Amino acid sequence: MTGDLVVFNRQRTRVVNLRLLRRLIKDLLAKLIPTEDYELTVHIVSAKEMAEVNRTYLDHAGSTDVITLDYGEPLCPMTGEIFVCVDEALIQAARFRTSWQLELARYLVHGILHLKGYDDRRAAARRKMKLKENALVRTLARRFDLRKLGRKPRLDA
Repeated sequence: MTGDLVVFNRQRTRVVNLRLLRRLIKDLLAKLIPTEDYELTVHIVSAKEMAEVNRTYLDHAGSTDVITLDYGEPLCPMTGEIFVCVDEALIQAARFRTSWQLELARYLVHGILHLKGYDDRRAAARRKMKLKENALVRTLARRFDLRKLGRKPRLDA
């Protein structure tokens, strides 16, 4: 079995460079968090859709930044879906004085760490996960120009 990655963009808030996003995820899984076998689907969504996912799968109200659904199975332990919300990335980017593209990358790293077994429900585990997340995001920012995750819209003549 090898890596299987599918990325869907179902939001219209920002234009996302899906080719670069796929390269970033594959690099993350090949080199930074070595993972040979995976079946991963990534959904880039709006706040409205994220609120629906949050209600449907977690019985929580409202939107959130990232939701990871882990379908791990014996033959392919890293199997799942990651939902990331561009609208939340914009809000958090303004709050933390960073770019929405960096936030988007952070959400993907966070989701993948969940699929690799990291947990953020208890304080000690949350600190460990956050340290790993920060290190990976810094490494990705050195390896990729994250600003290019947000493409400018093409103007049709």
